[in-house]
Amino acid sequence: MQLFQKAERKKAKLRLSIDGPSGSGKTHSALLVAGGLVPDGKIFLIDTERDSATLETGKPGIPEFFHAPLTPPYTPARYREYINAAVSEGADIIIIDSLSHAWSGSGGVLDMHDNATRAQRSGNSWAAWREVTPEHNALVDAILQAPCHIICTMRTKISWEVVDDGNGKKKPMKIGLKPEQREGMEYEFTLVLDLALDGHIATASKDRTSLFDGRHFIPGSATGQELEEWLNLGEDPEDLSRKLFERLKQEAGEIENEIHLTNWGRKHKPEFDRLLPDHNRELVEFCQKRKEELKDEK
Repeated sequence: MQLFQKAERKKAKLRLSIDGPSGSGKTHSALLVAGGLVPDGKIFLIDTERDSATLETGKPGIPEFFHAPLTPPYTPARYREYINAAVSEGADIIIIDSLSHAWSGSGGVLDMHDNATRAQRSGNSWAAWREVTPEHNALVDAILQAPCHIICTMRTKISWEVVDDGNGKKKPMKIGLKPEQREGMEYEFTLVLDLALDGHIATASKDRTSLFDGRHFIPGSATGQELEEWLNLGEDPEDLSRKLFERLKQEAGEIENEIHLTNWGRKHKPEFDRLLPDHNRELVEFCQKRKEELKDEK
């Protein structure tokens, strides 16, 4: 059984988080980046901010986009419903504006946890997380597994700090803190941009692309173009999966003994797991059909 193979760079779909306090320009930045990333593609926006995203239409550089308001309750299940709908309608990129409501909004994970705690006689809040965490994990999986680019905005809490204004004087400034989401959520993204309220300046707090390390910039369509070039380096995962599928299917079709086919399947399970879901399903069905044929030939 061969568990390891030579690492190859594959084309990828973007998972971008744009974090910042209210008024820092998260929605505007997300739409500009999306327009640069898929200039001829279909952009779908899930709006939990009372249709505020529609105010961006017609502004310079803002691309056309499809809009769907998401109202309370902000359960992970409803987010998944909207993501699946956008995928089925051919979205090239989905903007979730904002993902914070799934955590701290009305009906979100924290509300679900409170209700689960109250429902238990013991009032054990730790036990209540066993009910709620799978729902949140299912939403994260939906975001990661969607076959299109996804941009999420997340609100950050605000604190005030006194900073130097550059002229030897001090001035108060709003500083964004950690996002309103589950601890460690940033690890799920390819890139995390933190927006400052003053000037809408972005800084990458996490960057697997290495494109934005040490840079301070205003996100725009050029940001999306940079990301598009980086994401398209390497081979297409669909092509890689298809080539592996065709090779495995040919090998399975040449086996003339049911037991040998079963043993072959066990040996090549790691390669089955590397296939895309549709190819994996088709190959499993082919092998099952081939086993039936071999039984009938006895």
